[in-house]
Amino acid sequence: MAFVLRVLINGVAIWFATLVLPGLTIVGADTGFQQLLVILLIALVFGIVNAIVKPIVAFLSIPLYILTLGLFSIIVNALMLMLTAWITEATGWGLRIANFGTACWAAIIVSFVSLVLSVLIPGPQGQGRQVTSTYYYRSDT
Repeated sequence: MAFVLRVLINGVAIWFATLVLPGLTIVGADTGFQQLLVILLIALVFGIVNAIVKPIVAFLSIPLYILTLGLFSIIVNALMLMLTAWITEATGWGLRIANFGTACWAAIIVSFVSLVLSVLIPGPQGQGRQVTSTYYYRSDT
């Protein structure tokens, strides 16, 4: 359920980024319903890329994260968007990014919109047991 919610949030964020940025377009959809399906499929591919590829890239680029005080995450997110565009453009539908600068701005917008929506939309509550510790003070005086 959490993955489906993340896909929906990423779909809205990608859709908003395509509205704001002129170099970011969705191809392969004629009607509004087709565009909705394409956006959801792009968000699904983006979620899979973020789940599989991004941790590996983030681990290998730890020195750059430290050197740039975390700003390198914009570059990593832009690369994940470009990888998503490359994968989806191999089909008849997908995301088209004009250049790397557009990908960086799209990464910023998608990250910000995803953050805002994640805060506003309550996600699934913890599925495990919550363990609480109780400390009793005993005084023998």
